[in-house]
Amino acid sequence: MGEKNRMETEPVGKLLLKMAVPTVLAQIVNLLYNIVDRMYVGRIEGIGTLALGGLGVSFPILILISAFSYLIGAGGASRAAIFMGRKENDTAERILGSCTLMTIIASAVLTVFFLVFREPILLIFGATPENLPFAMEYTQIYLYGTIFVLSALGLNMFITNQGFTKTSMATVCIGAVLNIILDPIFIFGFNMGVRGAALATIISQCVSAVCVVMFLTSKHTILKIKIKYLKLPWAVVSGVISLGISPFIMQATECLVQLVFNRGMRTYGDNNYIALMSILFSLTQMIWMPLQGISQGAQPIIGYNFGAGNKERVKSTFKILFAVNVAFSVGVILLVELFPQIFLGCFTTDENVISIGKNALRLFLAGMSLMGAQSACQQTFLALGQAKISTFLALLRKVILLIPLALILPPLGLGVWGFFLAEALSDVIAATVTTTMFKLKINGILERGAQGQKIKA
Repeated sequence: MGEKNRMETEPVGKLLLKMAVPTVLAQIVNLLYNIVDRMYVGRIEGIGTLALGGLGVSFPILILISAFSYLIGAGGASRAAIFMGRKENDTAERILGSCTLMTIIASAVLTVFFLVFREPILLIFGATPENLPFAMEYTQIYLYGTIFVLSALGLNMFITNQGFTKTSMATVCIGAVLNIILDPIFIFGFNMGVRGAALATIISQCVSAVCVVMFLTSKHTILKIKIKYLKLPWAVVSGVISLGISPFIMQATECLVQLVFNRGMRTYGDNNYIALMSILFSLTQMIWMPLQGISQGAQPIIGYNFGAGNKERVKSTFKILFAVNVAFSVGVILLVELFPQIFLGCFTTDENVISIGKNALRLFLAGMSLMGAQSACQQTFLALGQAKISTFLALLRKVILLIPLALILPPLGLGVWGFFLAEALSDVIAATVTTTMFKLKINGILERGAQGQKIKA
């Protein structure tokens, strides 16, 4: 009850700070799983650049796996928060049960599928004869931990959206810190190379997943995983998918983007450019994930108060969220524009990659200065249960804008620079459209309220 009262009565700014700081830290720490792998792998003597490229072409598989955690976790947790605001905790608990079973099934299917087809998939995503062996080694081990990845990421969102942000942060931090410790031991100490990076990751994700499940079955949680709710009624599943499809698309379409970009670097560049794209995509995630963390901290407040019919509190939360996100995205991109070599140097010591990457990084990330506005508006649509709008906006940035631009611009004589320009243009256009749509739609959504969002469970 204390968590409910806090959502309804505590000053919004203070509450958002309490909710957002742990979720931002959790997102940053969670990002370290793949970032740290790349930082260490890029420094393996003699093969660092090729190994880094191998992890780069493996990344789409990792992203697609995490996309399913967002489909299930973000969709289920956002809908559960609305029902908690309406004091329908039993319905919210049924949603958690269904999402738990969906996670188990999805993990099994994804593991088998990617183990069988990973080589042709890696070739499609731009693997070369030189970096393919490293990609195969990494994914073979990583895929055995799919159940841990989906549980640690997806089910953890139910902890966040109940307001237990410190607990959700702790479950992520435990695994990520363990990964940082194990990576150099396995990669260099045991001389396992990229296989060691993958093994360190799945062990760490396993520890995080165990912590998540233990909390969601304990006496400390409001919503609890119960065996009787491990069912898949279509009304619940369809409701979860309708909201989860937006973050799923945002993650899954990253695979298509990397397919186009990696193949483009192979056509218009060389292995150095493939390694550079691995770094650029990592830096994109380093900026986007904290924005997502801030937004996820606001989502329980927005969703709960939307369900409770408190429009003014929803508006106040969004205004603060918008201001903080914009300040963050503008500030970080300014640092990137001023000191690109420092960011590149975090991933590689190869002077060739750093040399070709400095100006490429500046152009590639320039449009992300507006991503604070994009994230705030899009994630608020999600918290308000606006499935159709969220889905359109998820498709807009990458499928409607980025991929076509990336296919059109390079053959016009721009070569690899066409890809970097495509990213910047799509970010600017998508952010402009999203903020405009939000301004036009928000008052009508709040006037209609959450009462039309019913689920039979």
